Amino acid sequence: MLLSIALILVAGLAAGRICRRFNIPGLVGMILVGILLGPFVLGVIDSSILIISQEIRRIALIIILIRAGLKLSFEDLAKAGRPAVLLCFLPALFEIGGIMLIAPRIFDISLLDGAIIGSVVAAVSPAVVVPRMIRLIDEGFGTDKAIPQMILAGASVDDVFVIVIFTALTGLSAGGYFDVMSFVNIPVSLVLGVFGGFAFGMLILIVFKSIEVNLTVKALLLLSGAFLLNAVEEGIAWLPFASLIAIMALGMMIRKKEPDLAVALSGYFDKLWIPAEVFLFVLLGASVVIDSLKQAGPMAVILILGAMAFRMLGVFLCVLGTKFDKKERGFCMLAYTAKATVQAAIGGIPLAMGLSCGKLVLTISVVSILITAPFGAFAIDRTYKRLLKKAT
Repeated sequence: MLLSIALILVAGLAAGRICRRFNIPGLVGMILVGILLGPFVLGVIDSSILIISQEIRRIALIIILIRAGLKLSFEDLAKAGRPAVLLCFLPALFEIGGIMLIAPRIFDISLLDGAIIGSVVAAVSPAVVVPRMIRLIDEGFGTDKAIPQMILAGASVDDVFVIVIFTALTGLSAGGYFDVMSFVNIPVSLVLGVFGGFAFGMLILIVFKSIEVNLTVKALLLLSGAFLLNAVEEGIAWLPFASLIAIMALGMMIRKKEPDLAVALSGYFDKLWIPAEVFLFVLLGASVVIDSLKQAGPMAVILILGAMAFRMLGVFLCVLGTKFDKKERGFCMLAYTAKATVQAAIGGIPLAMGLSCGKLVLTISVVSILITAPFGAFAIDRTYKRLLKKAT
């Protein structure tokens, strides 16, 4: 296992550095390293790591969301307003609808199968989007109009919304029933997540004031608290609780009540993100099923490109009527395209359930990661300085 960890870190860091030297997002190199080292090519990553790969990637995602919460303020979200709310669901609905229009015509599948494919592909990747929006906040690009804050918040809620749709549709396909309560639980889970995160944030601040501990211990306690919030969602199946939203709310509460502490903690999590990013994207690459990739013809690529066009249309409608200029709207449309973490997590579920569309869903999930993750990262990295204004 130790050899595999060393390979992941050294090869991932090296590949990321090489890509950045050529103005290519580092995650592209990390994903390629993961594919190369993974079980479907060289097979040098220890199986014990692959078994817990999803949990390791979840830890990396939690670190991202803590960073995001510590950077976000209530005032920023209030400034974002209506577009931030619409970004939580409208682009995903447009993308699912677009795939339902395109997929049955090019793959000869049912409308329901097309909807299942859409519900897998439609989730935007916080692993790609969130760290880049944090960088924009740190550098002050677009912050006068709360553009990175808006995209950051929308990308976090988008996943919750899409996963609920996916669960309902696969249940309908497998058992012939449609769980209406899944949709009722969406706002409930979001509200409980927000208030749960705020309450837990207050509790942690009380602990910090009651016990004299250094900043490193505070960072570890905050990370442990985020793990506990995630465990609540996973351990209490009947409770609609959006733990990812709760983790961001936890960070926001600390920023609200103790802004200096939030800045100091943010520095710790910025450093922690360096190895977390490597593990996240290398293990994401290792999860790519090469056999599915080989089966992906040009039609799968066409479907993903069409889905991206529908998503961009949805984002355009979200920011229509705002004070954003054309460049800022264009940036929002580009920045909201990347897919990775959710697709890797749920892309194989329909196949495991024995659904007729399972193999096709897995194939398109792989294609969506390999096309949209590099595209979204590259689009953000290469355009934000030209399309967004820097705060003065």
